[in-house]
Amino acid sequence: MLDTIRKRFGLLGRNISYSFSKGYFTDKFNNNKLFEGCTYDNFDIPEITAFPEIIKNTPELKGMNVTIPYKEVVIPYLDKLSKIATEIGAVNTIKFTKKGKLKGYNTDYYGFMKSLEPLLQLHHKKALILGTGGASKGVAYALKELGILYTFVSREAKEGIIDYDRINATTFDNYQIIINSTPVGTSPNSDAFPLIPYEYFTDKHIAYDLIYNPAETQFLKKAAAKGAQTKNGQDMLVFQAEKAWRIWNK
Repeated sequence: MLDTIRKRFGLLGRNISYSFSKGYFTDKFNNNKLFEGCTYDNFDIPEITAFPEIIKNTPELKGMNVTIPYKEVVIPYLDKLSKIATEIGAVNTIKFTKKGKLKGYNTDYYGFMKSLEPLLQLHHKKALILGTGGASKGVAYALKELGILYTFVSREAKEGIIDYDRINATTFDNYQIIINSTPVGTSPNSDAFPLIPYEYFTDKHIAYDLIYNPAETQFLKKAAAKGAQTKNGQDMLVFQAEKAWRIWNK
């Protein structure tokens, strides 16, 4: 019998009925006889404290993805982290080892890096990351790997973080890549957008939104209206999902 029989995978998160991962992996399994017997389910829990029950009640689990809001708070429940996940401080992939241990990885940074790289030109030297949650940490790591300087933006200024009120024309002169790593603008709240001065976008800018539903957020629409190159999170998700699949099966 095939070694992939009766393998179960899933997504850990809250309010994840919209999830990309379930549809993506279900299609992957259905379209390849090698993956017969593999399933992918959403594990939608109200608090991270319910995570141990999932592990206890689903012994056939081989791997999980992790999404908002658990990318950081899941870490204490894991036995081990990869070196990169340790450095990033956020996990979006969990491998169940043959010894029954849980090891955390981060494939977000890889997905983001692979999807951003083709857009980069010589003048793209600095990036603003809107948001400071778990997703933003993978973005920051990827930018560091690409040699791009970055600054975080949050509602409150802290050390190394500016607030939204500080963003002005000079900011846009200095930062050529603007990345939305917040959930603002996600369907069904697709009329929402980060509060930045969109009038300063130019054709020298990249506007990148980690959101993929809707395909064009208000953030991207407003940036595109000023000539900016835009990119949503769809390709990032595909790249990170395939990287997770390789980790689960190595």
